[in-house]
Amino acid sequence: MVSRDGGASYAMHAPAARAWMLTEALALGIASMVHAGFLAPGYAHSAARTAEAVIAAVLVLASVETWLRPHHARRAAIFGQGFALLGTLVGLGTIIAGIGPRTVPDVVYHALLLSILVTGLTWALRCRRV
Repeated sequence: MVSRDGGASYAMHAPAARAWMLTEALALGIASMVHAGFLAPGYAHSAARTAEAVIAAVLVLASVETWLRPHHARRAAIFGQGFALLGTLVGLGTIIAGIGPRTVPDVVYHALLLSILVTGLTWALRCRRV
């Protein structure tokens, strides 16, 4: 697809947006499993597990939207990653406040996830509208 001004349609970016968000969802799903106590003993935290699972589900749903409606890929990517970024910032806030898990792996994970989410959201926001 090509837009009227000759630029590529953001619908062409749907596969990339989908892959990026599914990767983010996978990272959150793994973290949820860690906080469920399945992958690493000693890191169980039910509130973190639930939050990460919900955020992962939203990212998966946003990815499905890019497949079902490629012309909505930009909007789906902005919404999904924006929601995930907000949720991750809340998680980081709980770490800072001493409410959430405060282990080194949790802090490192949140820092890496924030950088991945900001990158994806920035990419989605910079996509040209058709």
